[in-house]
Amino acid sequence: MRGFNYQKEMSKFEQYNIVLKDITSGTRSFEFDLDEAYFKKIDSPEVRKGNLKAKVTVQKNVSVYELNILLDGTIIIPCDRCLDDMEFTIHYKEKLQVKFGTTFSEENEIVIVPESDGGINLAWFLYEFIVLNIPIKHVHPTGECNKTMITKLKKHIARKKDDDDDDNSLLEFDDDDDDFSTDEIPTDPRWEGLPNITENN
Repeated sequence: MRGFNYQKEMSKFEQYNIVLKDITSGTRSFEFDLDEAYFKKIDSPEVRKGNLKAKVTVQKNVSVYELNILLDGTIIIPCDRCLDDMEFTIHYKEKLQVKFGTTFSEENEIVIVPESDGGINLAWFLYEFIVLNIPIKHVHPTGECNKTMITKLKKHIARKKDDDDDDNSLLEFDDDDDDFSTDEIPTDPRWEGLPNITENN
């Protein structure tokens, strides 16, 4: 897990600890706030801001603890197209299986935590689940991007449109986008001679 030092995180994110050794039977429920202070402590580039609830139900099955996790809320991430902040909704369910051992490790989808600690810290696990929900391409709905930036991008695309190898999928625009007209896109002068070439041949 990226940037994860278990002993350090146990103390840094103490409010996200679950003491498993106290759960001997039945189920226990926990709720955590993933707010701006949480993301500031995480200090990772993918998500800087957000407001989510994490609801965790823990059940002990012999030597393994099963954690059912529900994440619900929103995060703020940069739009791939205009780079302005955009809101993205997270609603996600996940399971963790945890058992005690000597040191922290992950084996065959089971998280091993030191028995001496008596519990697990969920701070980075929750963050990883959030990041896994962010789509590869994330852009504002049509018409909501920063207009100044989009105008610049359209001009840039017009200059580059003869390069078929470029992947401009993040910079494509709908023809019915009310924010911009095609008249704003200057014609690349290199294309002006194309009709003459076909006529001469």
